[in-house]
Amino acid sequence: MSSASIASSDIPRASTSFRNIRNPSTWQRIRLTIPASDSSGHPVPPGRSRLNLKECKMKESCIHVVNARGAAGDEREAFLGETIADIARTASLPLQRSQTLPREAYVDQRYFEHEADKVLSSGWLCVAHVSQLKTPGSFAAVDVLNEPIVVTRDQAGAIHALSRVCPHRGTDILHECFDVAREGVTKRLVCPYHAWSFTLDGKLSACPEMHEAEGFDKADWKLAEIRSEVWQGFVFVNLDGKAPPLAEQYEPFARIVAPWNTADMEVVIELDWTCDFNWKVLCENWMESYHHMGIHHDTLQLTMPARTTWTDVSYPNFIRCHLPFREEEIERVKAERAGGPRLPGFKPIEGLSLEQETEWGLYLGMPTFMFLTMRDRVLWYRVEPISAQRSRVKTMTLVSKEAMQDPGYEEALVTERKMLSDFHSQDMQVNTAVQRGMNSSRAVRGRLSHLEEPVWRIQRYIAARLHDTYPPNEAQARVA
Repeated sequence: MSSASIASSDIPRASTSFRNIRNPSTWQRIRLTIPASDSSGHPVPPGRSRLNLKECKMKESCIHVVNARGAAGDEREAFLGETIADIARTASLPLQRSQTLPREAYVDQRYFEHEADKVLSSGWLCVAHVSQLKTPGSFAAVDVLNEPIVVTRDQAGAIHALSRVCPHRGTDILHECFDVAREGVTKRLVCPYHAWSFTLDGKLSACPEMHEAEGFDKADWKLAEIRSEVWQGFVFVNLDGKAPPLAEQYEPFARIVAPWNTADMEVVIELDWTCDFNWKVLCENWMESYHHMGIHHDTLQLTMPARTTWTDVSYPNFIRCHLPFREEEIERVKAERAGGPRLPGFKPIEGLSLEQETEWGLYLGMPTFMFLTMRDRVLWYRVEPISAQRSRVKTMTLVSKEAMQDPGYEEALVTERKMLSDFHSQDMQVNTAVQRGMNSSRAVRGRLSHLEEPVWRIQRYIAARLHDTYPPNEAQARVA
């Protein structure tokens, strides 16, 4: 008799228990139907049905796992599709109707991971300045999107970005858990685990007790090299290895900042910040000066009022903002240029125009190169996005070698360090408060002021990169 002719009441059933896939601490009862005949129509002996029970349990568990994973994957894809579409709609609004991005773009880890892949890994990320790698043998450990990297200057003077992952057993050779220097000067990089050592260009130079490993060739076991370029003295890496050359992406940017000759500058101040906020919160705050009249009302607003700041034409890969001085500050600079008393600060950079001396030039090299030009120095922020809710930032001041020889250098250095700490502490407080608010279920989509045009431009860049393209080149279009 075939199974098709058996009444449902006659079908043998068995009950068993298994751990709930989603909550392993609980058990669930399931009923398994044991067929009365096999695929050939032969009756199944009672003993056979008991032997198949284990197989049925395994199949049932596998079905639950596959279904759970499939459902989670479908849910993630649906969420990302909706969020990316929302970002695209927001970025397509004209400036006069612009608004903030959806809160998920700042707080959701699923979106962050997708953004890290499409926006961050595909771009150029700044990791060092050549003055931090002065001599052959110099090295510095950096982390980029949780990728362990060491930037080096080899014995021939060439700069490299190498993976810190030992090709032997996968150890991060400069992990914080080891009692080893993470920057300095050395002849070789040594893995603490099994003492494999590497030259500063990543070649394996020593590997104890590997002589019995058949077919082993030291030349095959290098530290992986990550694509890198040096631009205006700054070292950048591109994790996916596919970005257009920096010289192409930043060409107008390079011409604009050329008078500061940053390749010959020195990093003289470094301040580290561990931040409980999304990297975009930081970049948006950096680029808009609307908040001068708020959190900086008694500092930056006094010199560079928010109302007079303005954003330059749009370039696909960087944003440029102008922060002009108040008229009385401009007159003080004119007096110094005419031979009057020198103003406080470092020795001014030679060759700048009056306009360049009487405004701050604020830049964001997409996606995270935060850069500021001033009459006597430049600032650079090295940004390390860690997760949707967390970032690391190193704020740095660079000055010319001539300024370092000036009699007033030490006094200016003390003043600069305090100023940098004070007003950036205000920014860090505000950014932390923004992230806290974004996590609230009551967070709404805010409207943007015309003074927040850079925020709108950041949105347009992100929306474009999520679709593997770039924003239009407004500057080029105007020339055409």
